[in-house]
Amino acid sequence: MKTIQIYDTTLRDGAQGEGVSFSLEDKVLIARKLDKLGFDFIEGGYPLSNPKDAEFFQRLHEKPLENNAKLCAFGMTRRKGVVAKDDPGMIALIKAETPVVTIVGKTSDFHAKEVLGVSLEENLAMIRDTVEFFVSEGKEVIYDAEHFFDGWKANADYAPQTIKAAAEAGASIIVMCDTNGGSLPEEIAQITKEASSAVDIPLGIHTHNDSELAVANSLSAIDAGATHVQGTINGLGERCGNADLISVVANLALKKQGYQVLGGDGSNSGGGAERLTELSRYVYEIANMLPRNGQPFVGQSAFAHKGGMHVHAVAKAAHSYEHIDPTEVGNERRILVSELSGRSNILALATKLELDKDKDLMGRVLKEVVELENQGYQFEAAEASFEILLKKLAGTFQPHFELIKYHIDVDRLPDGTPITEATVKLQVGEEVRHEVAEGDGPVNALDGALRKALAGHFPELAKMHLVDYKVRVINSEAATAASVRVVIESRDEIESWGTVGVHENVIEASWMALVDSLEYKLCRSES
Repeated sequence: MKTIQIYDTTLRDGAQGEGVSFSLEDKVLIARKLDKLGFDFIEGGYPLSNPKDAEFFQRLHEKPLENNAKLCAFGMTRRKGVVAKDDPGMIALIKAETPVVTIVGKTSDFHAKEVLGVSLEENLAMIRDTVEFFVSEGKEVIYDAEHFFDGWKANADYAPQTIKAAAEAGASIIVMCDTNGGSLPEEIAQITKEASSAVDIPLGIHTHNDSELAVANSLSAIDAGATHVQGTINGLGERCGNADLISVVANLALKKQGYQVLGGDGSNSGGGAERLTELSRYVYEIANMLPRNGQPFVGQSAFAHKGGMHVHAVAKAAHSYEHIDPTEVGNERRILVSELSGRSNILALATKLELDKDKDLMGRVLKEVVELENQGYQFEAAEASFEILLKKLAGTFQPHFELIKYHIDVDRLPDGTPITEATVKLQVGEEVRHEVAEGDGPVNALDGALRKALAGHFPELAKMHLVDYKVRVINSEAATAASVRVVIESRDEIESWGTVGVHENVIEASWMALVDSLEYKLCRSES
């Protein structure tokens, strides 16, 4: 059984992605999460680049990781003409006090001469001196060979000399980097085999996704002999991103025979894979980014079925339209409801609510869905609204409150600042609640007033919040009288859900989606 080391660089390489910004606390939380889930190496950043990275290493030195992950500080080879021990970059890496130092150096003769402006001999000396320095300081050194595949293809005589220099100086792993992300799997495999003949220490792989082959290239290198793989959670990174470790780990744990990752036993039973969905969504949440619905293995749509024929087949044999059991990566199967669905989709969702035995009900639900979609509704991203609809048609839905009226005022101050105020009057049990709240806009104000009216009766609502709000014009030919569809996404500490409302008035459509969201949360809290 071959163990593949998983090296995460989300906190450095991933943070270079457009729109990605981690605070110090974010970085600490993600590092501890990765450690808890069994990652082998966690790269924290370049301590000389900014005070935040330096403080990150200090924080984790004061309170170290609790499991087996090794914390890595990242840096470059010494500068030209400078002794390693006097180089500010080297000094900063030592001060980080990590057990592992990851050093990036030039493989390409072009980059050595044109980018660094050094001779090929000096480039080799820079690699050798840097690695020797850190080894003498008691550090484990991982050497990242930048532009490795491009450099090898351009000059197959010089490129091997660079990794030999690192290996002879004491590096523990040579990582081959497809820095431009332009290599193909067959090239990766061939050059990996050639590189393994050049050095007698383990090889690793670090790929970028510019050709959308980062995961495939990582797996290709592993099959060719690499035993260490670098990447980021959700593929975050510069340009098109890095290899997505979610997919790399899932494929190694569940599909490829003979590999052990994240503490798994290599028996295709999952190992650490069963928490990949949790990890993926955790990093998205910390980064304040919306998850990719179509992300393989862990996306919300990864095991979603819409076509009635597909759902019918999945009900009989799940593997007919699913390449793995979604629970193996901590995900779940979703049955989407639409006018294309047919009875199979309705039946699958009704089964969850134990309403599937009523064939007449199933027929009425399908008819209602087709009619509502004709009006502009879509339930694919609004399963919570569909569940409430199903309960209403079955006669099992009991509303937790009734609207008496709502009112919204939008005023504009002399300085141009708009102020929105919403008033709601509700019947909650035997009590009438009349509350007012201000907000950034009508929906925010309505949400605030509604929560104030319900807070005393349903404290669990404090645990949910709105995370997305979308408006779509349905019949645009009607101009300002057109109907609009509002979809609201909400979440609590456990799950997220979507609700939908359709009306000619955008406020009323928003109210409908908002009420469904609150009712769904209250129903779930009771179950």
